[in-house]
Amino acid sequence: MNRHDDQHSTADPSSAASGGSLLTGPGSGGWPTQPLHSGHGHQQHDPWSVPGGPTPPGDGGGEGPGGGGGGGRGRRPGWLGVTGVAVACAVAASALTAGLLGAFGQEGSTTARTSASSSSAQVQGVSETTVNWQAVASAVSPSVVAVAVTSSTASGEGSGIVYDTSGRVVTNNHVVSGAGSNAQITVTLSDGRQYGATVVGTDPATDLAVLQLQDPPADLRAATFADSDRVVAGQAVMALGNPLGLAGSATTGIVSAVDRPVLTTAEEQGQQQSPFGSPYGQQTTAETVATNAIQTDAAINPGNSGGALLDSSGRVIGVNSSIASLSSTSSSAQSGSIGLGFAIPSNEVRMIADQLVADGTAEHAWLGVSLAQQDATVTADGVTRTGAEVAEVTDGAPAAQAGVRAGDVITSVDGQFTAGYESLTATIREKAVGSGVTLTVVRDGREQELRATLTARPES
Repeated sequence: MNRHDDQHSTADPSSAASGGSLLTGPGSGGWPTQPLHSGHGHQQHDPWSVPGGPTPPGDGGGEGPGGGGGGGRGRRPGWLGVTGVAVACAVAASALTAGLLGAFGQEGSTTARTSASSSSAQVQGVSETTVNWQAVASAVSPSVVAVAVTSSTASGEGSGIVYDTSGRVVTNNHVVSGAGSNAQITVTLSDGRQYGATVVGTDPATDLAVLQLQDPPADLRAATFADSDRVVAGQAVMALGNPLGLAGSATTGIVSAVDRPVLTTAEEQGQQQSPFGSPYGQQTTAETVATNAIQTDAAINPGNSGGALLDSSGRVIGVNSSIASLSSTSSSAQSGSIGLGFAIPSNEVRMIADQLVADGTAEHAWLGVSLAQQDATVTADGVTRTGAEVAEVTDGAPAAQAGVRAGDVITSVDGQFTAGYESLTATIREKAVGSGVTLTVVRDGREQELRATLTARPES
């Protein structure tokens, strides 16, 4: 049997397929797929994958669809309606990952001193080599769980994070949806105790889901979530999860980048369909997942999906969800870590998870524009930039009320540079419904700022 746990996504604009607008309404559309191979020797194909891009880390075997602190920029959950945007994304969806997660008291810090000279600045950094990763892993292990999903036609494994002491667990949507709506879910704690679980709510747009343990134990330990707005490139991190079924695996590295636009496609299915090419039913819809992700070189592999990315104090800064993989023409090629992993920032996780806990569903912010299939290069005030070109503005939408017009090129949101439609989509999606944003647009060679208030995305 094949497991539904490897999700691959791609953030490379050069690999994007032509044709599409994004930001107008409920996003949907197909994406090219990339053949994967199970870590357990079974050939697989991820329904979310496209050649040469990020892939949600999932478990490498089994059947079924699935996938598997410092100061920095903020990320907020949200949504720009995505309309017909084709982006080459290889989603390495992890099928539920077992891992370790929790709060740990001692935090390693990184500081830097700068001394100016006549020609250059010299920076002396203090490394985080004193971090006691053994203590971090030991402290957080009770808060990271293994999740197994099985049905009559598919099975998969992945990871989850204990969200609260009431028995709620946050994981990836592609982890819980991979084996179909009637699948049986089993959660295994780090000490081996097993519990049945039910789905509290799922959010395909952000690839997040919340589970509820049945008769949770009184000694359940919830993870501590950090402020992901304060995550910076270069800080030390640990990934905990269940790669290839190897529960409790810990890998370390650094944050390679923040606000990395990653687009993948998650499948909503009325019946089961194998992500690796063997149909078990009829696929019904596809939801574009756009994330301003935390990028890390800590090894993340199939089965890590839904697991924790931790800072040096053992706090969760993100939920591991995808990895980049090299494109291959071989259907039996094994996808795995190449040092490019991506995590959903913890602030976005908490925002969506809180809504799922309260209502079982989540709202997403909406700008109300569709974008040209190609990024645009514009020059204003002697400065040349790449941005997202507006192809169409929906009547009455926040963008229309702000004065955005077709032909405008949006180059930043709240001062954060947007290199193109991928970046703009992810940036709007991370915003909260009702939040105000300042759009920097270039029109007729002149730069101007427009203020928009994002509303809830209309549901199809």
